[in-house]
Amino acid sequence: MIWCEVTTLGDLLVRGAEKYGDSEAVVVQDERRSFEGLLASAMQAARSLLGLGVTRGDAVGILMPNCIEFLEVMFGAALIGARVVPINARFKDRELAYLVENADLRLLFTSDIIDQHTDYVEILGKCLPGLADASDPISLDLQVAPKLKSVVMLGESSPSGMVDRAMFRQLGADRSESDVHQIRSRIAIRDVAMMMYTSGTTADPKGCPTTHEALVRTAVTGSRSCFELTTEDRMWDPLPLFHMSAILPLLGCLDAGAAYITLTHVEPGACIRQLRDESCTFSFPAFPTVTNAMLDHPDWDASKVPLIRAWLNVSSPDGLRELHKSLPNSRHLNAYGCTEIGGVACFTRPEDPPETWATTSGRPFDGIEIEIRDLETGLPVGSGERGSIWSRGYNLFEGYYKDEEKNAESFDSEGWFCTGDIGAKDPEGRISYLGRVKDMLKVGGENVASVEIESLLQTHPAVSIAQVIAVPDAKYVEVPAAYVELRPDFDATEEELIDYCDGKIARFKVPRYVRFISASEWPMSATKIQKFRLQDRFQEEQGASST
Repeated sequence: MIWCEVTTLGDLLVRGAEKYGDSEAVVVQDERRSFEGLLASAMQAARSLLGLGVTRGDAVGILMPNCIEFLEVMFGAALIGARVVPINARFKDRELAYLVENADLRLLFTSDIIDQHTDYVEILGKCLPGLADASDPISLDLQVAPKLKSVVMLGESSPSGMVDRAMFRQLGADRSESDVHQIRSRIAIRDVAMMMYTSGTTADPKGCPTTHEALVRTAVTGSRSCFELTTEDRMWDPLPLFHMSAILPLLGCLDAGAAYITLTHVEPGACIRQLRDESCTFSFPAFPTVTNAMLDHPDWDASKVPLIRAWLNVSSPDGLRELHKSLPNSRHLNAYGCTEIGGVACFTRPEDPPETWATTSGRPFDGIEIEIRDLETGLPVGSGERGSIWSRGYNLFEGYYKDEEKNAESFDSEGWFCTGDIGAKDPEGRISYLGRVKDMLKVGGENVASVEIESLLQTHPAVSIAQVIAVPDAKYVEVPAAYVELRPDFDATEEELIDYCDGKIARFKVPRYVRFISASEWPMSATKIQKFRLQDRFQEEQGASST
């Protein structure tokens, strides 16, 4: 049995610094911090936060690309019991204004790093009218965000209305590390550590308060029992730090004494170079949009990254089988989870055979229950039967922030949470993810799972990624339409892909339309393709063609 000592986020870093000292803890682009160095800079941030009046439970937002400062603020806030709110760096001004108000942010940190053409200073100026004219950046009085007291710029510039880097550091001069440690000692593992906002296929994100226990226990269990990380490992994870698939591997590395490697700008060539130059041993791209882009890049050469012993990707069974063919000398892992259930509830194991890894996500961790229930009756179903995925345990978030109506819909009287996902459980208790409840199409009265069609399309040699949506139809109410990204140097037509599906699945499941899309055109949240935007795109196309 593998034991998991549960700590707070702050205690996890303190313990890591004591155990691993000057060993390398994190690499972000070309910046590096040892375990001791990361704790020292987080401690400085914590002192400055106290100087700004932040207290236990206050919400501290972070709007930055992946950078060292993001980690310093995150752990600094955790050390004093503040509620960290990582913000999707792709949010536009309307979305950001909504989150600032909804999350009750007291403080907001940002950067002058322009990531993917996003200028955070410009966006904040739009969503926070009056910020640039504020006379006292330490005590803002903004009509649109009455609880927001300061915006802190941890960059080289000093925009009007913001606390700059020098001022922020000076604010901590009168607070000591002893002050921080006294507060840290009183933080409970069931206190809320972080509130991420869901970034799935729906238009309005919702805040998900998550406890220290849910984050740390999940991360440590995964790193010890599934990743088997050691002090010799160097984990590569290109995902944004405002996503659970970055936070959990990071925390797992802190526990194991492994180095966590990431970068600011995700570009296939840069990813390949970092994997090679940093001698990475474990790769956590998580999503095929990242992995396929690397494998299709002209610079990809598996022989130049020989140290990678394992990859984690989440995709359809056919997509994962193709990855195994492309990376036959590495072990592969699969996972299932979502923000609401602590990011992840289960991983496959390194020793699992390829078919197990391709078709299941492994067994739930100790302390986490997963139940499959009939979509109509709500009763548990038998082994192998498809149904709605429900979860219960230490991993659950504390309920959608300020949304009691949604909470009433999502939780039952016994504390079970409905994930909104469809899945099945095999006789050994392994979970298989089969799609979203809302990703179900109703074609002439027949239920159709988008993932089934996507999986089939991705077996075509020309198809890299396929996403299926429901579009209106006069006869069948709705029918499937597919958006497809082709592999480099491959070609296919709409008719060819429709014919490819015909005869392999029931006729009513065959896409009626196929539209082609480039890698840069996918409407993304953090890591997920927003299908509602694909539906908008299709409707706009149809509207244009009818005029």
